[in-house]
Amino acid sequence: MASLSLRLAATMPSVGPGKTMSVMSTTESGGCSGGREAGVRHLVQNGHFSVPAAVQVTRSAMSSIPVSGSSSTSPLRAVSSKISAEMSTAPSTEEPELETDPIVLWNRYVNWLYQDKDLGLYLDVSRIGFSDEFYEAMLPRFEDAFKHMKELEGGSIANPDEGRMVGHYWLRKPEIAPTPYLQKLILDTFDRVQKFADDVISAKIKPPPTPVGRFTQVLSVGIGGSALGPQFVAEALAPDNPPLKLRFIDNTDPAGIDHQIAQLGPELSSTLVLVISKSGGTPETRNGLLEVQKAFRDAGLDFSKQGVAITQEGSLLDNTAKIEGWLARFPMFDWVGGRTSEMSAVGLLPAALQGIDIRGMLDGAAIMDESTRNTTVSLIL
Repeated sequence: MASLSLRLAATMPSVGPGKTMSVMSTTESGGCSGGREAGVRHLVQNGHFSVPAAVQVTRSAMSSIPVSGSSSTSPLRAVSSKISAEMSTAPSTEEPELETDPIVLWNRYVNWLYQDKDLGLYLDVSRIGFSDEFYEAMLPRFEDAFKHMKELEGGSIANPDEGRMVGHYWLRKPEIAPTPYLQKLILDTFDRVQKFADDVISAKIKPPPTPVGRFTQVLSVGIGGSALGPQFVAEALAPDNPPLKLRFIDNTDPAGIDHQIAQLGPELSSTLVLVISKSGGTPETRNGLLEVQKAFRDAGLDFSKQGVAITQEGSLLDNTAKIEGWLARFPMFDWVGGRTSEMSAVGLLPAALQGIDIRGMLDGAAIMDESTRNTTVSLIL
């Protein structure tokens, strides 16, 4: 497709100051849709696109093109100077200018828009500054990345210093975990999370005697990956009126902690507290826990009857919860990093307590995994 974008002077009879017109070459437009061209041209003519370059010619250099809608029949002239051969071959240190021609941008968008209509996923990379040649040069690296991804998701050691695998992919599809033990561990943990959440919502599990007789609030104490995933899912998927309202203490700001506790007010007695830390010794999470425990003591409440630990088995937090007899303990696995732990108990329990369908969430994530692991790389232009 050939296209020409011009910023026309205010003296042009049919074009206002600063307006931009895009003119298609009738000899090189190929199979472009005339309706689409006309639509884009209309937007350009009416000032909906602003093309900052003085004169831009793409693919073909045209010395004379009649401008649609102009009362003048005289040809337009591009203002330019002849560049010497030495100058034209000299390496340039300037950054290449971004494409601004609306027709070219539209076609690049069409070519590079990724669509998975079954998932409702659309990914537009067309405005990233790469060329088709760059894409082709990267193909060997893509293939190498796919190879390493397959090895990693098959259970290869990703952290030689600690001898750890990286297996958060298995949480979404346990049958691909490398051993039957891990498959069963994932399934059993999911069942425990779902049952606990169902029992809390139905008041089979309840706090010590309160006026309402059931848990009404969830307070999550965690930082980084132990907070961001649950926060994101709560914003995106929680119903307008969840069975339990979810709050977060995700830093050590004293005023912020005091504010969250004050917002609970008398509902502190019906608040389920989730303490989330993979290592069980994260200082920020530990400080938040101490502040919450103090608030419970000041209110004459027994924290252990309302506390839930989500951590690695045998960690300081796990041992504390076990010794003090907390309401429940759920595992974090050493092969799941904090920032990728949303599909473990870290994210599933808060989501389930809000009435979110965590089985559906896992199934959707598994479908996304399959979609993003398509190793067939092709470019259609």
